[in-house]
Amino acid sequence: MCQRMCPLSYDEAQEVLESRERTGLAQVDADAGFDPARDAYPGSLVPAYVRGEDGRLMTATFIWGFDAPSGTGRPVFNTRIETAVAQLRDGRGMWVDAIARGRCLVPIRAFYEGHATERVKSERTGRPVRRQYRFRLPGTRAFLLAGVCADGRLSIVTTEPNAVVSPVHNRMPLVLGPGESSVWLGPGFEVLADRSRIRLTAEPER
Repeated sequence: MCQRMCPLSYDEAQEVLESRERTGLAQVDADAGFDPARDAYPGSLVPAYVRGEDGRLMTATFIWGFDAPSGTGRPVFNTRIETAVAQLRDGRGMWVDAIARGRCLVPIRAFYEGHATERVKSERTGRPVRRQYRFRLPGTRAFLLAGVCADGRLSIVTTEPNAVVSPVHNRMPLVLGPGESSVWLGPGFEVLADRSRIRLTAEPER
């Protein structure tokens, strides 16, 4: 369950898109370190790439988290790909429109997961909290997560964890590798559910 990530800012995301259009390469400025103030959580505004009316990618900003289903009171900020694909096939469910017409790309520098059993002392409260691990795509300054959006809202698509993430958490964001953004935005996106070949690095935050 992804509930914290380090996204690019809107300006950074737009600059990446413009450099890609100019040179064919997505150029991302280096980041000297990870500032927690830049992290996004459910409810944050997050930039994402969507297809415009002309079919070209454009940068837009969304609130991370769909409105809660009736009676639950909690926003939904992750979308299980298995559930979304099943709902699309059946033609009913909260993800049908978003997975059919709202697939998007979320540019980030890292995402975080809390370990199921490891604990560290909270710097704020002094109480034990789950140790956070930072996951990155090696050899890149930024990478893309698969997302779905609708009505100004965004959700991160999740799938079964690969060998790097599974010791920490039982789900992982659907991380897109080189050349896979067009697959996610295309008709055969379901093939991306298997992330076993995606190489990630895992680093405890502290």
